[in-house]
Amino acid sequence: MATSTVIKKWGNSFGVIFPKEFVSKEKLKINQKVMVEVVKEADLRDVFGSLKTKKSGQKFKDEVRKGWN
Repeated sequence: MATSTVIKKWGNSFGVIFPKEFVSKEKLKINQKVMVEVVKEADLRDVFGSLKTKKSGQKFKDEVRKGWN
């Protein structure tokens, strides 16, 4: 099972806190060894942010279609 959490700074180290519901569902115990796989969230602002326009989607499509004629 996967869960989302945020990395926190603890002294000179980093750590994560698992939500209570996740701990209960996975039956995790204190001092139990676990394997953690890190998957970063994708930041799509660079991709979709470059497509900013004040025109509606329909007006944009109409202008593109004009170029095909």
